[in-house]
Amino acid sequence: MTSSPRSQLIDPSLLDSLLGTASGRFVVDALAECPSTSSVLLERARQGIRSGTLVVADRQTAGRGRRGRSWQSSAEASLTFSLLWRFSGGVSRLAGLSLATGVAVARALVGCGAGGVGLKWPNDILLDEGKAGGILVELESEPGGMLAVIGIGLNLDLPPPGEEPFLYRPAALAQALSPLPDRHQILARLLVELAGVLDLFADGGFSVLRDEWQVHHAWQDRAVRLFDGGRAEREGICLGIDADGALLLRTASGIERCLAGDLTLRAA
Repeated sequence: MTSSPRSQLIDPSLLDSLLGTASGRFVVDALAECPSTSSVLLERARQGIRSGTLVVADRQTAGRGRRGRSWQSSAEASLTFSLLWRFSGGVSRLAGLSLATGVAVARALVGCGAGGVGLKWPNDILLDEGKAGGILVELESEPGGMLAVIGIGLNLDLPPPGEEPFLYRPAALAQALSPLPDRHQILARLLVELAGVLDLFADGGFSVLRDEWQVHHAWQDRAVRLFDGGRAEREGICLGIDADGALLLRTASGIERCLAGDLTLRAA
């Protein structure tokens, strides 16, 4: 029995041929399986590999999401990769990096023809308000600056039901794109947009991308609850984000600036 195109490893040469002006900016390592692309890349980053190195895996056995959540993946159902990017300066310059990454992903999905693309603070990619993917950024200091390992996972098809219910309703690119483009085309579009957005971010910080994030903000002016550690900390109206990427909530006490937590919609 022959394997489907989605079950075949990403071909770095084919991928590079699709990158246009971004060709040569990335070094791609395609793996059949690993525990976590971010774990693999972070370990390599500490050894001094170049910025722009990418690890993409057909299957993750211990993928990481925010707050220790797991993110499983397979070639047939998902696209999962991590990208190393180096920045000058200290960690304060990287405020809003995960949100900037969301802007790049939104640009790429819209460029592929997907409708209903939305962003939810702080790191979720939505399609028609279902969760289609997520972003996890891990930072470490090094001489002269900071390294960032940017992990991105996208559902190509809907994941099977798990033993535990999904925190948010899942969505997949196959629901928004028919036929679904080849994984090389999707990944190439993502990398082109990431290169452009990360260049902008390095020069001007998140403030230069804030308005574009707001355009895609799925929960603007909606009633939400903010949870921290499983406890509801605040309720209010979601006003989006400020120039540093902090969440702005209109609560009974006024407009509050929130730096961490998980958002859910509040029942009417």
